[in-house]
Amino acid sequence: MVNENCGVVGIYSMNGTNVIPLIIDSLRALQHRGQEAWGIAIPGKKPIKKLGLVSSYYSEFDKIITEYSSHLAIGHVRYSTIGKNNIDNAQPLKIRDLCIAHNGTISNTTELSNFVGGCTFTPQNTSDTLLAAKRLLTLTKKTGKLSDALSILKNEMIGSYCFTFLDDTSIYAARDPQGFRPLVVGHINKKIYVIVSESCALSVIDAKLIRDVRPGEFIKVNNEGLKTEMFSTVKNKSHCSFEFTYFAHPSSKMEGNNIYLARKNIGKLLARKFPIYDSDLVIPVPDSARPAALGYAQELNLQFDEGLLKDRYSKKGTLRSFIEPQEADRIDINKWIIPIKEIIQGKHIVIIDDSLVRGTSAKAIVNALKKAGASKISMLITYPPIIYPCYAGIDFPSQTELATFDVNIKNEKYIIEKVRKYIGADFLGYNDSQNLANAIGIPLNSMCFTCSTGNYDSLGIKPKFKTRIEMKG
Repeated sequence: MVNENCGVVGIYSMNGTNVIPLIIDSLRALQHRGQEAWGIAIPGKKPIKKLGLVSSYYSEFDKIITEYSSHLAIGHVRYSTIGKNNIDNAQPLKIRDLCIAHNGTISNTTELSNFVGGCTFTPQNTSDTLLAAKRLLTLTKKTGKLSDALSILKNEMIGSYCFTFLDDTSIYAARDPQGFRPLVVGHINKKIYVIVSESCALSVIDAKLIRDVRPGEFIKVNNEGLKTEMFSTVKNKSHCSFEFTYFAHPSSKMEGNNIYLARKNIGKLLARKFPIYDSDLVIPVPDSARPAALGYAQELNLQFDEGLLKDRYSKKGTLRSFIEPQEADRIDINKWIIPIKEIIQGKHIVIIDDSLVRGTSAKAIVNALKKAGASKISMLITYPPIIYPCYAGIDFPSQTELATFDVNIKNEKYIIEKVRKYIGADFLGYNDSQNLANAIGIPLNSMCFTCSTGNYDSLGIKPKFKTRIEMKG
């Protein structure tokens, strides 16, 4: 079964403008959400899908813009949480006259498959997106409206999802009732409407942010303009906390909060929790931890500097290691995070990172700092200990791959000490969920911390934990 956490975009021009250049630029702006594949769908044609980065196909852009010219389109960048990286798993998908792109993870695929063919769907030949699309078409045929179909499907489907859809005349979007994954709507001169995962993509195409798509909201855009209705009114929200520390682009605005400022504030509150006054230097792990490291240093009036730099000129220097599906690729990317010896040598370093999931990156970075001559290394993590797998769209689907995993130990202090020894740091400190929620400015009970607490009530499941091989294939 293929599950996704990705980036989606849908654009409709009311004045007939070809939106494909805008789609391509939006997908490039969302590349931090998915590096494995990308695709575009327009009415009347088979979706175009490519493996790798959008920018790798720069020489084909003019041809794509001409051949796929359309005033409405949807697009997708892929980051797989479950499933292999191949062109068949790339999106958007086309089922009859409906194209669909999905950001999220649907957990109850076995139950959902019973509605759309049962045993004819196997983990090898389907995806959660395909199941949802087929069920949605069946329900739409019965109800006559896509929004009414979603009102039924939301009760059958468990998980996180932001959908963009496309038919011959309209684009549509829907966000799950608890708002796990982000989705925003904007416009260009009120003539071109844009629905996209993050507002950073709006900035790139000179579009104005209107607002977040509300959890449980269904949006339709065609030549009559933008229309909206609610297909669900669930009160409890579960915004993904990992979006705020790592996943989202720092320029984006999410749930009313600028991501850069939120991360900087996380660093300030982390400094109050772990004030290491005897340190000589605060440095970030590039790139998403940079605002938090700056906030930490400013709060304690400590020196801030860039002690680690990514080699932007290597083949994988611009990629994000965490969202690479294979461990060998993650190691290869981290190899090109290079310490500046003259900055680090002989100093007590406080190094700030956004998260510690598998420990692969942290161990490599601590080792690099030691080789560069750091006298002491204190590592602080802006995210709480990740002890449980995520089934809402982030790629740590098994407990055994986590650095914190110990089947016999439930004591958090013991687990942190175990991880500290593994990565080789002199001190290791994790943020806590309340401190993180306070820094972001969203109530704790409106955020998802399932991967730290093990409470899957927000997803409505009690998962049976499996190994990574069982989950990913």
